[in-house]
Amino acid sequence: MKVLMLPVKIDFDVERLLKNFNVKGKVGILGTVHFLHLLNEVKKRVPNSVVLGQVTGCNAKNALKEKVDSYLFIGSENFHPEEIARITGKEVYIANPFVYSIKKIEILDNEKRIRGKQLVYLNSEHKGILVSTKSGQEKLKEALKLKGRIFLFNTLRETELENFSEIDCWINTACPRIEGKRIINLSDIPK
Repeated sequence: MKVLMLPVKIDFDVERLLKNFNVKGKVGILGTVHFLHLLNEVKKRVPNSVVLGQVTGCNAKNALKEKVDSYLFIGSENFHPEEIARITGKEVYIANPFVYSIKKIEILDNEKRIRGKQLVYLNSEHKGILVSTKSGQEKLKEALKLKGRIFLFNTLRETELENFSEIDCWINTACPRIEGKRIINLSDIPK
């Protein structure tokens, strides 16, 4: 199947959105594809800032391009900013150009959560390996290197995992935002 991607640009009043935004330190600016054309305008209004670029799906690696103290995400939801916070451990502000609001998302204690999942993984006898068939998330090669039963899916409903009660721990090779008590991300497996 052929996929055609069409970027849609959405304009907003940068000055109005950022009128009350003031944080100390260096700020990394990120956004979704809809707002990329205005990120340089945002940079002009945020002192000591740098444009880091686009966040796509589960990929927030652009947040790691340069050392900053916090992040300003231009967009309307928590999905991308939570991933930025997860991989950086730093404060993330969401500037929503649809309702002209800015909020800070809370950073979860990722280290404690990951250590808990690693303990579950290390103490599990029966492991299931979750492999997505979606383009950009498929990591079958990595999954084949692991020990456990492989489960392929396109769209995962976590409740379906309950049908496999013999699995003690699920290894997630797909989107790192798939969460659950017994689910550990591939990147969090102890070496």
